[in-house]
Amino acid sequence: MDTTVCEPHCQNGDVQHEELYPKQAVVLQIHLYNTSGSHSNSKPLSYPPGEYVTEQLISHAAKQSVFIIKIIIPSRYYFPGWYSCGASRAYRYGVTKGSESPVLDDYVMSYLFAQWRSDFVSGWVKLSDDHETQEECLGMAVLDMMRTAKEKQCSPLDIYSDTSYKSFLPKDMRERIQDYHFVTRKRIRYRFRKVVQQLSQCRASARDLKLKYLISLESLDSGFYTERFQVKEPSAEQVTIIVSADNGIQWCRQRQKDTQSEDLQTYCDFGEVVDISIRQASQEGTNLNRIVSINRQDGKSLELVFSTSMEALSFVSLIDGYYRLTTDAHHYLCKDVVPPHLLEAIKSYCHGPISMEFAISKLRKSGNQRGLFVLRCSPKDYNKYFLTLAVGGYEDVEYKHCLITRSESGDYNLSGTKRSFSSLQDLLKCYQKETVKSDGVIFQFSKCCSPRPKDKSNLVVCRSHRGLEVPLSSSLQRHNISQMVFHKIKKEDLEFGESLGQGTFTKIFKGIRKEQGDYGETHKTEVIVKVLDRAQRNYSESFFEAASMMSQLTHKHLVLTYGICVCGEENIMVQEYVKFGSLDTYLKKHKNSDSINILWKLEVAKQLAWALLFLEEKNLSHGNVSAKNILLIREEDRTLGTPPFIKLSDPGISITVLPREILLERIPWVPPECVLDSKNLSLATDKWSFGTTLWEICSGGENPLANMDSSKKHLFYENHHQLPAPKWTELANLINSCMDYEPAYRPSFRGIIRDLNALFCPDYEIVKESDLLPSRGGATGFNTGAFQNVEPVQFEERHLIFLQQLGKGNFGSVEMCRYDPLQDNTGEVVAVKKLQHSTTEHIRDFEREIEILKSLLHENIVKYKGVCYGAGRRNLRLVMEYLPYGSLRDYLNKNRDRIDHAKLVHYASQICKMFEIMQDCWDGDPSQRPNFRELALRVDLIRDSTDSDRYTQVPAY
Repeated sequence: MDTTVCEPHCQNGDVQHEELYPKQAVVLQIHLYNTSGSHSNSKPLSYPPGEYVTEQLISHAAKQSVFIIKIIIPSRYYFPGWYSCGASRAYRYGVTKGSESPVLDDYVMSYLFAQWRSDFVSGWVKLSDDHETQEECLGMAVLDMMRTAKEKQCSPLDIYSDTSYKSFLPKDMRERIQDYHFVTRKRIRYRFRKVVQQLSQCRASARDLKLKYLISLESLDSGFYTERFQVKEPSAEQVTIIVSADNGIQWCRQRQKDTQSEDLQTYCDFGEVVDISIRQASQEGTNLNRIVSINRQDGKSLELVFSTSMEALSFVSLIDGYYRLTTDAHHYLCKDVVPPHLLEAIKSYCHGPISMEFAISKLRKSGNQRGLFVLRCSPKDYNKYFLTLAVGGYEDVEYKHCLITRSESGDYNLSGTKRSFSSLQDLLKCYQKETVKSDGVIFQFSKCCSPRPKDKSNLVVCRSHRGLEVPLSSSLQRHNISQMVFHKIKKEDLEFGESLGQGTFTKIFKGIRKEQGDYGETHKTEVIVKVLDRAQRNYSESFFEAASMMSQLTHKHLVLTYGICVCGEENIMVQEYVKFGSLDTYLKKHKNSDSINILWKLEVAKQLAWALLFLEEKNLSHGNVSAKNILLIREEDRTLGTPPFIKLSDPGISITVLPREILLERIPWVPPECVLDSKNLSLATDKWSFGTTLWEICSGGENPLANMDSSKKHLFYENHHQLPAPKWTELANLINSCMDYEPAYRPSFRGIIRDLNALFCPDYEIVKESDLLPSRGGATGFNTGAFQNVEPVQFEERHLIFLQQLGKGNFGSVEMCRYDPLQDNTGEVVAVKKLQHSTTEHIRDFEREIEILKSLLHENIVKYKGVCYGAGRRNLRLVMEYLPYGSLRDYLNKNRDRIDHAKLVHYASQICKMFEIMQDCWDGDPSQRPNFRELALRVDLIRDSTDSDRYTQVPAY
């Protein structure tokens, strides 16, 4: 029996056999038969009420009998044309072209023949009663009789004499023939005997006759290999769903009497399904209805209402099985129907029953690395596994296949060793630390070569009329995504508005784009304008690459890029305007609002996962996924039932060209392998970044590891620490799986979307908002800095909004800025000082000045607020409190007529007091004492015109 895919189930522990007692209600019996067909006195295996897994029943039943058994369990998965060699055939992948294998082997074909013959003879499939169908059925009865004769090694005429030909026909046809006139019946019987006599010398084998029988049944009626489900739409309209291997998921309205192919509408093929979820139709009362949601790759969803839970599980299991057979053997679409053996394989990174050739091929593609191994199930024995690895040199490579057996008690043992383990994971962990000797060769299982999404192997069936991959969009067919393609915009068509902050080497503005219409009218569109810093023009190529990639991609959750403007030394990217700004800012702004609840956060995270799935399917990595790079397009409106809507912005300057110090600053968004070498940017990079971003979303936009400097962040990675986990276990597991330190072990975005949808459970009300928040303490021993309502010591450059210049000297300048982390113009106005020249000497003096100001805490000294660095800890700036009346000198000149001598004396006394305080501080540390001639050259600042004036001395170097 083909056990690649399991029947719908819910695991109910180990299968246990119990004797059948008269008073016990039995819901399941398994009958054992001898292959010879002789009757046996063996009693059927009986199982008490409960829920079971097919493969467990088969395994348990096999242990109860010493002879070969047949278990009557229908084979649901059938691929029309699997026997063909034509253009529309189906086959299992081979390592090389020409090494493909058939979908069904002879054992499975014989099993399928017995199933279909039983359905045919029992009349389970309704056939047409026309003359042509009747003739076809009679021909199949001849085939069946000849097959019986071959198996019994006798003449077909002997079978004809001993058995009525009508026993080989469908039940309905037997009844119709019985109602015919005696003469008609005699004529049919005569014709049948004549055909049997003519074919009695046929040399075809029993196997060939079975195959011909199956081919005839396949062409006779598609009901043998399709399944139909009578369901309702949410609008209560009746719908018929048809599922088949060659046509995927189709549907039609029930009001149509004849469900012909031209009346059917195709919803999607199996490879287009991303996720399937099952939920109760109503939480009130004992409603048995279940709603099944099928989410397509293009974001469209189909909802179907099933009358019972079992019907819904059966349907979902069918789709899930076909998906693994045609698209990805190591992925499941719904947690409610996942087979236990698949979960075990995923946890242990096992490839399933792939052939030895595919295992060797994977090692060769990986360069036959020393210690790299492939874990796979035995294709023939249920409880056996193989560890395949390469030993020897480059020119003389030998492949070893180490056997692992599973005992009756469930323990695992590596052949040739004495130790046993309770799981495959424990066994692998042990021998990844210890060496193994086989045939005089010593080796070590150091690294597992795990399955990759959509791996091609003998477990996957290729339907030549469909193929595996979803076709690219027309825009991507016209252009290679690696080529730079974008629309050019003229500088005069852009109007710059207010500053919205800064990015990495970019300044961001709100703007207007003007376009001329066909009839001379001017269209104005609000846009975002990103200007690359002139001093960073060496990053222009990466800047253009990001714009080109975003220009060639169209997805509802990706920001639309209008084009590029190049004017002189200015490089400008123009994107669609987003009203509500970045996601992290919005989350902080509404942190205590009832509008941001669990479902809101999960919905936003799922939309981000859809955008990244789109990129993953295109084999494109973003490289800069974070909450500040996600823009909120639409707020939630609960009255209209519209959820929030987000878009992922462009990646900006690629991490492959950014300096290492910037990568260290971006920890924990940049994964460890990219910090080690930025050229390691891959699809796995976005999965790590998604885990960090999901953590951000759940924590209300807080910045993880905010209070760590770059050296501590690097140490965080070196020690393989994890961010503090939320209390919600399933959410914590999802974040940790995304942030696995081994890139190959991170889940695909299909799996991430599936796991996110599983969090939208009916019991979400019992999950408290605090369960989403990461723990403040943790096993890591690191203080992440989240949830601390303290004033920032290090300001983020992107939130400093320039307002005006306050002053400028030969070596530095002071600007008035608003630090607006919520991006709602409610941020504090601050004074920001920066240097004009960044020589080593100037930077050293500036850092010394900052340390002096930081150490002076007094009401007459301007308050130190913090520092701000540009990307890579460049462009150091001092952030101080803003004093609206400017320098004392300018204030005295402007208000000479209003200031008397008493006021001047008061100012002088405060200045003396300030010097006294500074003198006391510097006596404790003479190395910090500046010379007073230098102090005399500094500029005095006044906060207001009251008696509580405040001064500082800002160097005019």
